[in-house]
Amino acid sequence: VLLLGSGGREHAIAWKLTQSSKLSKLYLAPGNAGTTSIAENVNIDVNDFAAQEEFIKSNQIDMLIVGPEAPLVNGIQDYFKERIPSLKVIGPSKKGAELEGSKAVAKRFMNAHNIPTAAYRSFGKDEVEEAVMFLDDLQAPYVLKADGLAAGKGVLIIDDLNEAKSELRAMLSDNKFGEASNSVVIEEFLDGIEMSVFVLTDGKDYQILPSAKDYKRIGEGDTGLNTGGMGAVSPVSFANEMLLQKIEERIVKPSIDGLA
Repeated sequence: VLLLGSGGREHAIAWKLTQSSKLSKLYLAPGNAGTTSIAENVNIDVNDFAAQEEFIKSNQIDMLIVGPEAPLVNGIQDYFKERIPSLKVIGPSKKGAELEGSKAVAKRFMNAHNIPTAAYRSFGKDEVEEAVMFLDDLQAPYVLKADGLAAGKGVLIIDDLNEAKSELRAMLSDNKFGEASNSVVIEEFLDGIEMSVFVLTDGKDYQILPSAKDYKRIGEGDTGLNTGGMGAVSPVSFANEMLLQKIEERIVKPSIDGLA
């Protein structure tokens, strides 16, 4: 098995994979200092598909597990489906990965398939003043989301209108989050408790995995800027059978049907 990535997520996946009697050899590309104790790290970039292909062929890799979002958005599954059809790739196609790669695409998908989501509008670089004026019509707090991948840090929740306008300009005009903020989604603020539900699917059938709740704000008491994650708890204490059934019926099933 070749597992792509270098973060805590990939370390956790690697740790669990090593417990399987079916695993003969595990490689991580590039991995991290901690993963050296459970797998063999390989110095290959997650977006270098050609180098990965050479390594996969040279080391009789049967399965490729893709941890990070970027290579999925860049089409790694499609690449290997064409180049090595026998390779099992765990990760969506480039089209499926658009749901992660663009918040605007995800919002349109949810609206098209009647999946509950906050009201929103998206604005590009040539619509800065229109976007700023749109904030005047909203109530605080203001939710600004970089449309593209920003390593979990591209969401700002701001209470002050003038600060929100300043940050919006910084995102669209000054590339605050690089290419990720070439487009910005301004979203209705929803107050409540967040959780994540993970689902494995082949595009038709699906298996729901354990839920988790992650904590992204850097300060004590859930304050400050969002990070890529300050830790997570699983399973989620408030996720009872009734809530999970509601999530499956209103979110998971329509999503799978929409992707089909």
